[in-house]
Amino acid sequence: MNFRNLKIILFSVVFVNLSFFANAKTVPESFADLAEKLMPSVVNISTTQTVVTNVNPFPFEFPPGSPFEDMFKEFGTPQKRKASALGSGFIIDEKGIVITNNHVIKGAEDIIVRVDGDEEYKAKVIGADPLSDIAVLKIESTEKFKAVKFGNSDEARIGDWVIAIGNPFGLGGTVTSGIVSARNRDLGMNRYEDFIQTDASINVGNSGGPLFDMNGDVIGINTAILGREGSIGIGFAIPSNSAKKVIEQLIEFGETKRGWLGVRIQYVTKEIADVEKLDKPRGALVASVAENSPSDKAGIKAGDIILEFNRVPIKEMKELPKIVAQTEVGKNVEVKVWRNGKEILKKIKLGRLETSEDFKAKKLKETKDTEIESLKINVRPIEERDIEERGLTKNTKGLVITKISNDSPINYLEAGNIIIEAQKKSIRTIGDLEIAVKAALKSTEKTLLLVVYNNQNQRRYIGVKLN
Repeated sequence: MNFRNLKIILFSVVFVNLSFFANAKTVPESFADLAEKLMPSVVNISTTQTVVTNVNPFPFEFPPGSPFEDMFKEFGTPQKRKASALGSGFIIDEKGIVITNNHVIKGAEDIIVRVDGDEEYKAKVIGADPLSDIAVLKIESTEKFKAVKFGNSDEARIGDWVIAIGNPFGLGGTVTSGIVSARNRDLGMNRYEDFIQTDASINVGNSGGPLFDMNGDVIGINTAILGREGSIGIGFAIPSNSAKKVIEQLIEFGETKRGWLGVRIQYVTKEIADVEKLDKPRGALVASVAENSPSDKAGIKAGDIILEFNRVPIKEMKELPKIVAQTEVGKNVEVKVWRNGKEILKKIKLGRLETSEDFKAKKLKETKDTEIESLKINVRPIEERDIEERGLTKNTKGLVITKISNDSPINYLEAGNIIIEAQKKSIRTIGDLEIAVKAALKSTEKTLLLVVYNNQNQRRYIGVKLN
């Protein structure tokens, strides 16, 4: 190789490297300027609610499992106490419109918002949506506040820098940084999940706080963490593009208006695709059609496989509920289905999910949360919708954790976890768990052995030391 060729090769290598670094985003030297600009728009939220529990009126206790235990429960003296919870939020309008998670303010009697770590204000709920876990608050003040705006979460790329600001463990005004670790994550908590995953530290109390891009725009609402004691570098945020549609409806109507097809669906497995002579597993299999629903009126039948919704391909079942919910109520859409080895087009006028009989029936079936005082958690029996949405086996029994206090002995678990066993016995009712807890408290070890399904449906054993 002569000297001239060597110079050409060296020049090419240097040119390619310079081009790469010119196009690559550099690591920020500091987040200080950005954090200083954004901090006044991030708020700390504290809530209080009254919890009623019964106190045993007798100078003795019945043994665990005794038939008299439940019989005399109703004679207990109701005792009221105040429970508090902490969370985060952010201001999107100078008039004091605040966004947070629904689970932060659920059941709250009083909501206090602290702005910029200093001034405290009362706030009221404008609207809340449990399905997306989003709530909109209004600060009760005529002052003008510094607001932030939403960015385009669809433009967020894996590896992009982000910062989270919130109120972890009640500390307030805490800034953490990281990157977008993944997108389109589904944790099995509800049917509309499409989380952004980040390694920016997110802990208890960060719920409802903003995830910012480097332009200072909100691209996510921090909602969930994965880990026992706190952040392990896996946190999840609701994408801003999904949240904006819900927030707009909550502000305008005080409630959501989601599109509704009126079908129950399931995954298309390889075996089903083979039987139906479909080229590969894709789409959403219609398990049943609600009577007089939009799909019923359009001629959709059980056994159809929905391949496209309004010309958008449905790669797998979980995509369909999200796209339908985000479509305007009353809109006429084209739905392509696979039936008897052929593609068929159907035109459907979407209904509204919240006014459907199916949705109303589900709401009526919802069981009120019950507090397990010694564990400092709230639970409810598992329901059919939980089993359906999370893809659990049909005979799954247990209790869904709906709320966990910061000082709970199992505060490293998460809302949505399902308790299926305690002390090596199946848990079917709230009474089953209460009996197991009482038995553990009376034992010399005072240790409770739980088996739970986490939010990824993984089975875990938990040893709990009770006081």
